[in-house]
Amino acid sequence: MFRKTPAFSSFSVDDLGKAKEFYGQKLDLEVVEIPEGLELHLSGGARVFIYESDDYHAPEHTILNFVVDDIDGAIGELAQRGIRMEHYDMPGIKTDERGVFKGPPGPKAIAWFKDPADHILSILQES
Repeated sequence: MFRKTPAFSSFSVDDLGKAKEFYGQKLDLEVVEIPEGLELHLSGGARVFIYESDDYHAPEHTILNFVVDDIDGAIGELAQRGIRMEHYDMPGIKTDERGVFKGPPGPKAIAWFKDPADHILSILQES
């Protein structure tokens, strides 16, 4: 039914200015201001709409995943931009000292970090 229907994802934040700075400057993504909020233009043509909410609550799941060729290099670049990786010690997910989890299950390696609104994002290396 929706195979050929354009779609996009969206999420809310508590501060559009902080979101614009983080996604545009820290992550170096194309961010476009529109009357309703922000649009992220991602590689491959995907769009994500970000809007401000007065009743914002951060979700506890990952909202965006960025596939990288070299997870160690990506962690280094993020660290230079002031972004730190999250660390987890849970059944099934235990990250190393750099915040990297190596499966199975899942990709070869994955690491998580947060945006200013406490959304969880990941970088992952598939092979």
